[in-house]
Amino acid sequence: MDAIPLVLDGYLAADPEPGDREGTVSWRLTCSAGTDHLVEEAVIPCTTIEPEIAHALLTERQPGDLLRVIGHLTLPDTADGVIRLHADSLEVLWEAPVLDADGGDTDTATATDADTDRDGAIAALAEALTGFGEAAPGPGQSIRIHISPTGALGSGLEHCHSFDVTPATAHRLADYVDAMSCFMDSDRPDGVVLDPETIADLVDVFEDIDLIDLTNTVLNATRPEHRPAVTQAMDDMFGDAPAPEDTDP
Repeated sequence: MDAIPLVLDGYLAADPEPGDREGTVSWRLTCSAGTDHLVEEAVIPCTTIEPEIAHALLTERQPGDLLRVIGHLTLPDTADGVIRLHADSLEVLWEAPVLDADGGDTDTATATDADTDRDGAIAALAEALTGFGEAAPGPGQSIRIHISPTGALGSGLEHCHSFDVTPATAHRLADYVDAMSCFMDSDRPDGVVLDPETIADLVDVFEDIDLIDLTNTVLNATRPEHRPAVTQAMDDMFGDAPAPEDTDP
């Protein structure tokens, strides 16, 4: 069967293994494709006879590295055969961080809880991003977002995800992140000082507000059975507000 030209992005699933002949190597690539609310994963066996690729995989790469493999996919002639991607070139899209082997002992239970919390957060973010970018980017330039745990990823590749979004979608996502950074004055971090002109403008705005008129307007627009609750809410916000019976009918 003819080989199919293919470009495939995926994470190195385990340490590459030398082939039977010098200058050859085989490895497994974990690939995922996001749908609306599902991430489908496949492990693709790869091989190469290119000495430079073999040397790089055996000496420089580690499980968890995000790779782009360019080559030809061969399909089996029988139903129980194995597909295999024969690589002609290899690009490293992202390098997995290396864990410090001398980091010392850690509390296993605490580490497990932290991993569970982290993996749950990654899954939630992956689902949100999958829905956010469910429309295919289409032709033209696109932006690829990768999310994964930190550290060596040999056994955590199921928590690695990639998403392609358009520049317009990336701008929207940036706007949402900016909105998350907004906070009330009471929640303002220590050390953050507003510009004096901004403070003066805010003072002018609030000095122009007539709380009596504001209270009367709100209560007059409120159904009678809801007025006590609204009055209490306004008291909590502005201080003592006129009772409902003190407002104009």
